[in-house]
Amino acid sequence: MKILNYGSLNIDYVYKVDHILQKGETQASASRQIFAGGKGLNQSVALGRAGAPIWHAGCIGTDGSFLMKLLTEAGVNCDHLRVLADTPSGHTVIQNSLDGDNCILLYGGANRQVTKEQIEDTLQSFSAGDYLVLQNEISGLPFLVEQAHEKGMHIVLNPSPMDDTIRALKPDHIDYLLLNEIEAAQLTATAFEEEDPEPLIKALREHFPKTRIVLTLGSAGSVYFDAKELIRQNAFPVRAVDTTAAGDTFTGYFLAGITEGRSVQQSLEMASKAASITVTRPGAAPSIPTREEIENI
Repeated sequence: MKILNYGSLNIDYVYKVDHILQKGETQASASRQIFAGGKGLNQSVALGRAGAPIWHAGCIGTDGSFLMKLLTEAGVNCDHLRVLADTPSGHTVIQNSLDGDNCILLYGGANRQVTKEQIEDTLQSFSAGDYLVLQNEISGLPFLVEQAHEKGMHIVLNPSPMDDTIRALKPDHIDYLLLNEIEAAQLTATAFEEEDPEPLIKALREHFPKTRIVLTLGSAGSVYFDAKELIRQNAFPVRAVDTTAAGDTFTGYFLAGITEGRSVQQSLEMASKAASITVTRPGAAPSIPTREEIENI
């Protein structure tokens, strides 16, 4: 069994600010740091550090060589990662406030240069029963889902950022859906109340009746549900420094647990522990813990 993450790779420019800027506001930042990031890269790093058999496919520019280096050091196979000479890597501008919140401005760059030819070539190395991990930061997503579904791969989707591309995907093609409460509300057009996630759970069940779903709820923990059961997992209380990559860490470690034969409850607990460590550190990929750190908690 193999795991293929066909996902984004970004250069993150992180600015430390007093608070997230509002419309028309100008604010001096306390610092700027540069990190490797991208939802795809973060999830692959989490899978690699968790010890899962993970391959990463996608595109970077010549400015992104350190992104490939980081993936390789995390145990990720990069044979299907293409370097484009005429397109810069994707990048983000991130505001990180003193209370640990963040907001992210994304430029797709090389991530939006994935072609049908590249997708077909990559999928030749994978077969029925393998897992495909997806987000919505690369081009060609609908074609990729169709091809992988026909091949019999298990499709795992993190529908972020939310747009019409996600809404156009066929629900019965998605085997696992991992998303937060904001994404769930956008996807189902359902109002979210922080104290009561039940309307979201009901709406997701109606939209994805055959899908295994993990809904993350921040400090309220997470909940897994499918057609047969519902399982809740509390969050581990920590002092948040930077919430960037917390969701990606959760996704990677949950999938690592599932694919190695752990129960849903065990996988949720491991993912929650990993995410709790991530938020205590600055940056995206560098903040993701190793399997040894998780087991020592």
